Amino acid sequence: MTALDRTPTAERAVRPWQDLALAVTDRVEAILAEMTLEEKVGQLGSRWFGNDMSPAAGGGPGPEPGAESLNVAPMQDVFAASGTVPLDEAVRHGLGHLTRVHGSAPVTPAEGAAEVVRLQRAVVAASRLGIPAIVHEECLTGFTAYGATVYPAAIAWAATFDPELVERMAAAIGRDMRAVGAHQGLSPVLDVVRDYRWGRVEETMGEDPYVVATLGAAYVRGLESAGIIATLKHFAGYSASRAARNHGPVPMGRRELTDMILPSFETAIALGGARSVMNSYSDVDGVPAGADPWLLTEVLREEWGFTGTVVSDYWAVPFLATMHLVAADPEEAGVLALGAGIDVELPDTLGFGQHLAERVRRGELSEAVVDRAVRRLLTQKVELGLLDPDWTPEGSVAGAGSVDLDSPANRDLARELAERSIVLLEAGNVLPLGGSDPMEERVVALVGPAAHDARTFMGCYAFPNHVLPRHPGLGLGIEAPTVLDALTAELPGTEIRYAKGCDVRGEDRSGFADAIAAARDADVCVAVVGDLAGLFGQGTSGEGCDADDLRLPGVQADLLAELAATGTPLVVVVVSGRPYALGEVHAYAAALVQAFMPGEEGGAAIAGVLSGRVQPVGRLPVQIPRGPGGQPGTYLQPPLGTDSHGISNLDPTPLYPFGHGASYTTFEVTDLRLSHDEVPTDGEFAATVTVRNTGARAGEEVVQLYLHDVLAQVTRPVRQLTGYARVRLEPGESAGVRFHVHADRTAFTGRDLRRVVEPGEIEVLAGTSAAELPCRGVVRLTGPSRHVGHDRRLVTPVEVRGRGGADAVQS
Repeated sequence: MTALDRTPTAERAVRPWQDLALAVTDRVEAILAEMTLEEKVGQLGSRWFGNDMSPAAGGGPGPEPGAESLNVAPMQDVFAASGTVPLDEAVRHGLGHLTRVHGSAPVTPAEGAAEVVRLQRAVVAASRLGIPAIVHEECLTGFTAYGATVYPAAIAWAATFDPELVERMAAAIGRDMRAVGAHQGLSPVLDVVRDYRWGRVEETMGEDPYVVATLGAAYVRGLESAGIIATLKHFAGYSASRAARNHGPVPMGRRELTDMILPSFETAIALGGARSVMNSYSDVDGVPAGADPWLLTEVLREEWGFTGTVVSDYWAVPFLATMHLVAADPEEAGVLALGAGIDVELPDTLGFGQHLAERVRRGELSEAVVDRAVRRLLTQKVELGLLDPDWTPEGSVAGAGSVDLDSPANRDLARELAERSIVLLEAGNVLPLGGSDPMEERVVALVGPAAHDARTFMGCYAFPNHVLPRHPGLGLGIEAPTVLDALTAELPGTEIRYAKGCDVRGEDRSGFADAIAAARDADVCVAVVGDLAGLFGQGTSGEGCDADDLRLPGVQADLLAELAATGTPLVVVVVSGRPYALGEVHAYAAALVQAFMPGEEGGAAIAGVLSGRVQPVGRLPVQIPRGPGGQPGTYLQPPLGTDSHGISNLDPTPLYPFGHGASYTTFEVTDLRLSHDEVPTDGEFAATVTVRNTGARAGEEVVQLYLHDVLAQVTRPVRQLTGYARVRLEPGESAGVRFHVHADRTAFTGRDLRRVVEPGEIEVLAGTSAAELPCRGVVRLTGPSRHVGHDRRLVTPVEVRGRGGADAVQS
């Protein structure tokens, strides 16, 4: 017997691209060399089998009687015809991605895994070279699947100012996804809020580029640690649409885009290790992102060195023809998008079809452009193990039989996030309700449309709000106690009298009388108002649910006014996906609490803050406006965007500033010390402050450092966050917080559109919000102006020294 005869058959059958001894690039080149042009093009497409999201969709059983019609992407019914393509035809030349196998209908992990296996078998069998597909899913508030944990929405993550906590959450989400055969998650959203009326504010991490960047990078690290490809979206400018309309044109120049919108994406790639990017639907200054080679190739790849894949947002490729009118038809749109830098079309193949192969043969399209995209996708398939010799469809879902998508560990994490995200705006003299004795006998009126509806705790991409409206008989699919449930348990000696009062939307006031009666006879009234997330006009927050102004939806503001008129102390809890104007409410409320869609454990978290069991530690990632108009109102304004000059009758000063958050204790930030008065434009200085708990209870403060460029070649924000640290302190304890600020952190885009560090004075401000900055100093940058690029310092390291420092979060 020869050595060859003794070699196992499986080992003899290993093809070069399956050889684990070869480098990834060598394996990719080996398989690319074997592929026909049709097979290459096949890898650029995707297929959404079983899409049951609209009445026109093919392949699904259709909605239950009485169910809502639900869209998950605009005009999806127009493109639902792609859903009628038979499986064998759709995968005939191979396939790049399988779309939302678990996330499109209420299936168990085992049922979803079985469908993954069925589809992957078909894809591999149809592929001459045996190339499986990447399975992607949504994961904006957790894994968007039936029965999976619904974590707080991203705007709530931002309120924690806690990157480590966000990273732990993302790792848990990734582990659940990987167990059931998913490879890529379409998250995080790194859009920076520019107008609070935009419906997708709930999906963002707020209005500050640095908070979005640091928390976004943390989310990416967590998801990628579980072997799931993180997808940064929406690249770029989507959140700055005119009048905050979904998909609206973005009237923004490149300087603002570069300084305000792009840094979060750049940081998540450089420091998070993100491997995929999704294009924005919008056009910026008339150029659609999906057809912009400057954005998708020059900036993303040539400047930043990104080597991963760019995937299209759902139907964004044909939208270049049908909505932007920059292409004659979806096929021409495919050529534009591919040339600009999109590698894979989602969720179905319309623009990246086999016409691309025909165009290559006719000399209308370079095969090198096709190869470029295929090479990027195959690299990820090799990295994911899909081309390993022992990969099987069954093995890819091996964890599905034992996974608990809403495990006790997940719920503990969801509870921690929810509790740490709730922002106490003002306690007044009413909160906490628990006082010294939660068994004290008294009457609390609990009213409002969000008081006994757990759906109000969840974002539009949470499965209960995203898919289950089409399956009303299934409830939420998870346990999610309401505020009524939780407060009843939280205050066992208190009589809770509940009255809904009104719906989130609509003009019906028929419930006012019962709510007013409950409030009139109570010792205190707690009103829980806000949003109910939905899609494309089916909610008050969420994708396609933009707002005319920032008044509370429906008749909720009227309900609050009438409750206040009873004379009973009124505690207002706003559960929402965007900040609402609370100036009028503030005038009569005894206390105010902001809870940004806190997820399935939100009821207990809100009740804990109200009772005092939970020390509120959340901070505002967006400002709370005083009035409902005068948009936009984010804190990042140049001098003429503020009210410092009295040149307009419209005052943009917020009711509560960015970074604000009260507590059941008190803190002071003092004693700013700068390591240098002058540093060169390539140097670094340290800024140190002391934070002290001056109250009677343990708590946490978020110490914030801002910079102000006193004189620059273009207008600059009057203050901009450059670093933050969360510090836990016992009563009377203090800690030193030391920020290491490199001159790169002062860089901005100059008139020539190059990023520059200029000499001159930099004002250094420290405190507890963008408006509460008791510590001020000045550092002068000296030497020549210095142009910087992707290798500049993107973050400000922080050290916390002294008691309480062990619990500090470093930004």
